[in-house]
Amino acid sequence: MPTYDYICDKCGHEFEAFESITADPQKHCPKCDTDNLRRKIGPGAAILFKGSGFYITDYRSDSYNKAAKADSSSSASSSKSSDSGSSSSSSSASSSSSSSSASSK
Repeated sequence: MPTYDYICDKCGHEFEAFESITADPQKHCPKCDTDNLRRKIGPGAAILFKGSGFYITDYRSDSYNKAAKADSSSSASSSKSSDSGSSSSSSSASSSSSSSSASSK
């Protein structure tokens, strides 16, 4: 049984209702006692197979696995090259501050 979202056009009260698919939509607002309730249109429920542990992802073809590894390694190497510029400047700043504190002792 799906969960439906409702909103009252008069008072703005929002709530969820666990109803059968064949049930008629509710019309009466429990907060303001008017018939201005309407069912909101939601994104719906979808089944997502992400990560390991699912047949669909664990038993892929060899060509798919090779392409996925190549894609992940190329994106990892591009992120490392962009990070190396910022990390070297921060490491030089920290080394200069540590050397200045050592020389003051």
